[in-house]
Amino acid sequence: MSVYYTWYESPICPLLLAGTDSKLKLVSFAAGSHARQVGADWTEDASIFATVVDQLQSYFAGELRSFDLPLLLEGTPFQKRVWNALKEIPYGETVSYKMLAERVGSPKAVRAVGAANGANPIPIILPCHRVIGNNGSLTGFGGGLPLKKKLLALESRQLTLL
Repeated sequence: MSVYYTWYESPICPLLLAGTDSKLKLVSFAAGSHARQVGADWTEDASIFATVVDQLQSYFAGELRSFDLPLLLEGTPFQKRVWNALKEIPYGETVSYKMLAERVGSPKAVRAVGAANGANPIPIILPCHRVIGNNGSLTGFGGGLPLKKKLLALESRQLTLL
């Protein structure tokens, strides 16, 4: 299966987008603890990601609240359950890791949920930034806490990015 990629200059930072000719499999921040590099066998093709870029631009403009994109999720069954549960967190709202663990049917697996959340290959679109600590604190985010704070501020209409 061929992997295609492009870079999108978002208002928060450059984003690496990668996927097949029909499904998105990766959104990576250019910097941060989980920044990914372009694979040696990947092919650059921005045209494949036109819909992704359009939806991201609408999101950053505060106009889009829910993404509608075909995704290719590569991970364990547990990770996929967590990642799919992220899509159910409403725009502008947050949940704790504990609440997310309960939603995926594993209330005692808070750390495992945190690890799966941290391994999310498609941040923003699968909104892992909406998951916070039980005490309401901002914790862990592959793009760094300042970016997490910006995304939450955008969704609460406290910040305009475009």
